[in-house]
Amino acid sequence: MTSYGRLRLLLRIVLVLLVIGGSTFAVRSWRRSAAPADPPTAAARRGDFLVMVRCRGELTARHSVQLSAPLDVPDLQIVSLAPPGSVVKPGQVIIRFDPSKPQQELKEKRTVFEQAQATLDQAVAQARITADQDKLDLEKSKYDREKAQLEASKQAIVSVMEGQKSTIDLGLANEKVKLQQATTELHRKSDEAKIASAQRLRDAARAEVELIQHRLAVMDLKSPVNGFVNYMSNQTQGWMNAQPYKVGDHVVGGTVIAEIPDLSTLEMEGKVEETDRGRIATGNRVLVHVDAFPEKILEASLSSISPLTEQSFNEWPPTRSFRAYAHLVHPDTAMRPGMNAGADFIERRLPGAISIPAKALFTLNGRPTVYAKNGSRFVATQVKIQARNPDEVAVEGLNAGTLVSLTDMGAIRSL
Repeated sequence: MTSYGRLRLLLRIVLVLLVIGGSTFAVRSWRRSAAPADPPTAAARRGDFLVMVRCRGELTARHSVQLSAPLDVPDLQIVSLAPPGSVVKPGQVIIRFDPSKPQQELKEKRTVFEQAQATLDQAVAQARITADQDKLDLEKSKYDREKAQLEASKQAIVSVMEGQKSTIDLGLANEKVKLQQATTELHRKSDEAKIASAQRLRDAARAEVELIQHRLAVMDLKSPVNGFVNYMSNQTQGWMNAQPYKVGDHVVGGTVIAEIPDLSTLEMEGKVEETDRGRIATGNRVLVHVDAFPEKILEASLSSISPLTEQSFNEWPPTRSFRAYAHLVHPDTAMRPGMNAGADFIERRLPGAISIPAKALFTLNGRPTVYAKNGSRFVATQVKIQARNPDEVAVEGLNAGTLVSLTDMGAIRSL
């Protein structure tokens, strides 16, 4: 190769190196210019730091009431329903059945009862008249007997024929008294039987009236609690055609028509990871966040924790968790069971702690570090972690009000 060729090759190598060097310089300059000159910051604050265990779950009602069709009422048909999902109060009518047929039956049964009562009253009155007449006849028979006894006592002073006649008359008077006593007893028992029969008919008619009145009383199903109405599916036409009960449906006695969750027993049901189980206990304060009401934080108390774990295979490796129930202190009537929610179980409280957002904590040389603003610069400052939460960290080594970067300044400087 000639000296001219070597020179051209050298010039090409130098040109390539210059291009590579310029490109590298341009990229570094662009990255530095793209890096935020003023990264987002947050101020370290002093105050009570709540050490929490966070979980997800949903709202549930510990107590629900079911409304069933009355058992002893035939041919029930719904004529009125409270709107589905509406909030109801104790004593409010939720379901009303057609009362026209029982009302007509009640009129008929009352007529039968009145007739039976009239028959009984007549039997009692007739028995009283018969008893009075029998008493009068018996007294007359006794009088006649006493008169015959008086005549028979004169045998010593009258003729034999008159004496025998008096004796015969006395015997007849005694037999007449006995006959009248037997007649009186027969009338008494006969009248008692008639009265008892009339009473049975009257009582049976009254029982029929009371039964119809009871059926009319249970034609309206009322809510015993504060809650909201959830109607069950009517499966009389098959499960494929099942739909919630509606006006006009015929119902068999004993069928569950509606369910009313008691809103006063509303609670948060969540799953606590196995590793966090030992950090919480019943009675702990709980802050509940319902997804449908993000602006509200509900106070609750941890009421119970399941004694056994539940294993979930929806993730790999499978996870184990405990079910925890937090009773809401003041539940909102607009909230419903089944709404998704999150819960923060308060493990303990650190008074007067310095806290920063979790995003402001980084690791530098294996130690927890924050980038504290000092003038126009951010200085790497090592801190000591007191406690962690999903969103905040309590630390030592910072003053309240210090601005810390939410961006890893060390990573930016290494570019």
